[in-house]
Amino acid sequence: MSVKYPKIKSDKKQRFYVVFHSNGKRYRLYNGSKINSNLYPNSHPINQRYEIAKLLCAEVYKHLLSGLGINEPKKVLYGSDKKYLQQALNNKLKGDYSSKYKAMLQWTYNRFVKYIENDKISSNNVNNFLNQYTKGSSYNSLRRHLNALINEAITLGMDSNPMKDIKVKRYKAKLHKPYRDISAILYEVEDYNHNLYICCIMTYGCLLRPHREIRELTWSDFNSDLTQINLSGDRNKSGRNRIVPIPKYVSELLTKGEPRHNIFTNTTTPPNKDYFKTLWRRFKRVSKLLQQNQTLYSFRHSGAIEIFKRTGSITKLQKAMGHSSINVSLTYLRGLEIAELKEEDMPMI
Repeated sequence: MSVKYPKIKSDKKQRFYVVFHSNGKRYRLYNGSKINSNLYPNSHPINQRYEIAKLLCAEVYKHLLSGLGINEPKKVLYGSDKKYLQQALNNKLKGDYSSKYKAMLQWTYNRFVKYIENDKISSNNVNNFLNQYTKGSSYNSLRRHLNALINEAITLGMDSNPMKDIKVKRYKAKLHKPYRDISAILYEVEDYNHNLYICCIMTYGCLLRPHREIRELTWSDFNSDLTQINLSGDRNKSGRNRIVPIPKYVSELLTKGEPRHNIFTNTTTPPNKDYFKTLWRRFKRVSKLLQQNQTLYSFRHSGAIEIFKRTGSITKLQKAMGHSSINVSLTYLRGLEIAELKEEDMPMI
């Protein structure tokens, strides 16, 4: 029987995998563990993954031609649910995830293990842990991170799923209030602090996220005439390479420096991760224009509203915001003050 050459595909997170059929069964391999290969494409930087995936594809083809089967990983017996969960955490911490995500998994694990009785994880343990968080957003966030650990533990061999009947908690979405007079608030920020002003105007005009994407910008991320920013997938939340146009009112505020230098510090070291959070908190104390529920992210929300109102295109909004899918953009818009009905749509007499 002839063996077809495997195909290389990628998912929404830009992780590459090899697809093929063997003995009537379809396989999707993200790494070479099942064919005794040490190739792990997705442990490499995004721009190198495809080339490593091609090597894995060739090894899979050679493996199939030799007549060998695909080895299913053996499940290791760790003895208790608590040990499975600990190993699940270790696996996640070794994975290709952001440092923030790993820190949240560690935080969730450290607090949840205190609720485990007799080394067996039950739905009561999970409920007792989650129910101490009355705020819906906190409850759901912890549920999501704990569920990631539980699912990994089940993959390793844990024989029960204590979260299968634990639902997401419904809560009223908090409205991120946009700015009605964007120029006025930007003038006020400019008078307070220049770096904060640059951050705010780029959050609005370029729709970048302030606390990482903007804070970590170096001059090498800009093109030569400061009309475009190029961010690789490991530098933004969506995990995809992103090209961002720079409006003229932003670019004329910038003076390009050394390629490896951060745009705020003029050194190779960016500001600390709480830099803009601290500046914004101090600005709030003296601002005469800020209203309740208006935040640093409100500049991004205001920019999103402007784009959607001007274009009416959810696809353009998705691309501009760097969302991973249109569904994310639709969810996002539900939290913004965009009227779904116009005056002419209302009942007439």
